[in-house]
Amino acid sequence: SPDAELKRQVDETIDLLGSSQQPDGYLNTHFTTVRPKERWTNLRDAHELYCAGHLIEAAVAYFQATGERKLLEIMCRYVDYIDSVLGDAPEKNRGYCGHPEIELALVRLYHATGEQRYLNLAKFFIDERGQEPNYFVAEAVARGTDPKRNWVGLEYYQAHKPVRQQTDAEGHSVRQLYLLAGMIDVAAETTDLELLAACKAVFHSAANRRMYITGGVGSERRAERFTFDYDLPNETAYAETCAAISLVFAAHRLLQIEPDRQYADVMERALYNGVISGVSLVGDRFFYGNPLTVHHETLNQPPQSHVTAARQEWFGCACCPPNLARLLGSLGQYVYSTADDALYVHLYTSGAAELSIGEHRVRIAQKTNYPWDEKVKLTITSEAPAEFSVALRIPGWCDGAAIKVNGHKVRVKKLHRGYAIITRTWSPGDRITLKLPMPPTRVKTNPKSRNNIGKVALTAGPIVYCLEQIDNGENLAAIALPRNAKLRVQHRRKLLGGVNVIRAKAKRIEQEDFGDDLYRPQKSRRQKPKRCNITAVPYCVWGNREVGEMRVWLNE
Repeated sequence: SPDAELKRQVDETIDLLGSSQQPDGYLNTHFTTVRPKERWTNLRDAHELYCAGHLIEAAVAYFQATGERKLLEIMCRYVDYIDSVLGDAPEKNRGYCGHPEIELALVRLYHATGEQRYLNLAKFFIDERGQEPNYFVAEAVARGTDPKRNWVGLEYYQAHKPVRQQTDAEGHSVRQLYLLAGMIDVAAETTDLELLAACKAVFHSAANRRMYITGGVGSERRAERFTFDYDLPNETAYAETCAAISLVFAAHRLLQIEPDRQYADVMERALYNGVISGVSLVGDRFFYGNPLTVHHETLNQPPQSHVTAARQEWFGCACCPPNLARLLGSLGQYVYSTADDALYVHLYTSGAAELSIGEHRVRIAQKTNYPWDEKVKLTITSEAPAEFSVALRIPGWCDGAAIKVNGHKVRVKKLHRGYAIITRTWSPGDRITLKLPMPPTRVKTNPKSRNNIGKVALTAGPIVYCLEQIDNGENLAAIALPRNAKLRVQHRRKLLGGVNVIRAKAKRIEQEDFGDDLYRPQKSRRQKPKRCNITAVPYCVWGNREVGEMRVWLNE
């Protein structure tokens, strides 16, 4: 929606950026005013190219939104300068960024301008990463510093080996997934099947062996990083908001190359859980890290900590709040994809879009209360009858999906990579009704994930649920859910903006049964758990009422 005041503010900022740009095109005010002699001397840590990448994305987004080229031209001048300094020519520096981001931004700039050099530069940054002699080691020596000073290992930067040889999600989680998004983009543009194979391997490592049930990634707080397969601690989970967002980026890009439910399911899981948990319902407070358990001792974390039990107004490292803003602002592009003869529906949400399918201009409108309700209504409108396929994602969590077209049942004998494909001549106003049953479900962990053996998580549809202290009292770890306990879903219109909750009868071990004893024999009669009622709320809205304990995985 056009907003004249917002545009005035943005244009003011663009003018300021233009006035700060150096004659050679360089644009980073920290290095022109604070460290003028250190330009390009510490690509590993100084984030020069990372910041450039985000500015490039801003320029492309502004150009797409307004058609105005002013910021785009500023950034083209900057990238032209970067291209004159970094690259594989003998007179250039063979450096690349310690925090990937510019790679995917350069591909977006290539799409906006058609300038091949920008795609070539993105490809250089990816191809050069991890080559020997290692650039980050040589760079530190050139600065006169010990390469092992503040050392976290080359894996942290995904620079321990060339990217085509990397098969696991390693190191800093946001770096890894931004790099992966850029790699997927370059692989798609250059039809590089070897690079694409490496992309798929790293993605599967992250999503199948190193991802929390919420779609969060990065299990070590100290270095915000991946650790090893199935290592998913709950209380100390980092699961940075930016990491979940970058996982969405990577999943969406693979989905464009290969429409496959596995990518859309990961994208949906992250969007509905590990991403949106990062912002309060009001929209003015944020989580940097998103743990899956908050114990009463965790509540005493200082406000400046990046992993807290209360959302903060801002952070010293302020990447997550604007990253949330840009993802939510661009949410529409994740819902559909098109081919010459098909329309793919990846996500279910009320709204409408106009899309080109081959020579046909088609409007699709969705009406639904998903994910609180299992019914989705889609209306297809085109100027004239047109033959094409509509591919509806049937989520991996769903059993018994039912489809009707204009009130008549459609039987899909076999899903194609998780999509139900309906091919017909569509007439203006044709209606599809999709029913996706989403009963409350217990989810168990792979037995290799030691942290959650003997525990269950509660889900319904794409939503992961949790217990909060405000609903269930203190010491949530003392609650156990019996295997035969009935799970009941209720919609609470006035709770947390209007959400579904899951209710059940459970058991709780009471503190008074132990008195002052630290341990007691199991046969003690006083240890009998007491019955209690529990209420689970969506993980994405926890912490919006008061600060307290929270728990996703429950003892069974």
